[in-house]
Amino acid sequence: MTETILKENADAPAGFFESEAAGLRWLAEAETDGGARIARVVSVDVGRIELERIREAAPTPGAARGFGVALARTHAAGADAFGAAPDGWNGPGFIGKRPQAYAREQRWGGFYARTRVLPFLGIAVEAGNLTADERRTVEDACALIAGGAFDDADPPARIHGDLWAGNVLFSPDGVVLIDPAAHGGHRETDLAMLALFGAPFLEEMLAGYASEHPLHDGWRERVPVHQLHPLAVHAAGHGRGYGVQLARAARATLALA
Repeated sequence: MTETILKENADAPAGFFESEAAGLRWLAEAETDGGARIARVVSVDVGRIELERIREAAPTPGAARGFGVALARTHAAGADAFGAAPDGWNGPGFIGKRPQAYAREQRWGGFYARTRVLPFLGIAVEAGNLTADERRTVEDACALIAGGAFDDADPPARIHGDLWAGNVLFSPDGVVLIDPAAHGGHRETDLAMLALFGAPFLEEMLAGYASEHPLHDGWRERVPVHQLHPLAVHAAGHGRGYGVQLARAARATLALA
């Protein structure tokens, strides 16, 4: 019998757990083509979600490399547009507990700047975690991104969207992903999030990924571009240090122009 875990919050925003379930199921569709393993949704209802419990194990280089290959295959499953919601989901989106809009755009840069970075800046300033000067620097970086400086020919990827190390669980059977903010995005965004908070055996993950899908030249230099989103989210509610990091990433983005 499968062990499960129940998450409940009667005060959760409308659609909160349903959005999580939709993202998990959408990502799991790629498993048939060798995509990353996703925690199973057992049931979902207003204010609650029941998931497969993942038995954790110590991280290993082999599991990390295998996950890199699988993540590339999940990304390859694609999405209808940049910012697209999981197929069949018409409700709200979230990252952590914060609302986050979906979109349907043909260019990555415009979508990313407008719906993944800029919406969190005012909140971060109001919280005292980002100065007015730093905000202008981030806005300048967003203008560069929205102008297409980092767009490429890649189609929208099916990304996890909140792929920090805490959502990457090593099990006896390999890596399993939980808690997505899934949408149509850029491959490099998930990889940059893995790097931001230090995933175990990150270089093995990246090597596995590159063996399945080689990345465009200069992707390491573009990591700060793709970290603007999670840093903006964290600056909105997790302290001044994230505002400092956000401004630093914005300056690094501008330096690539």
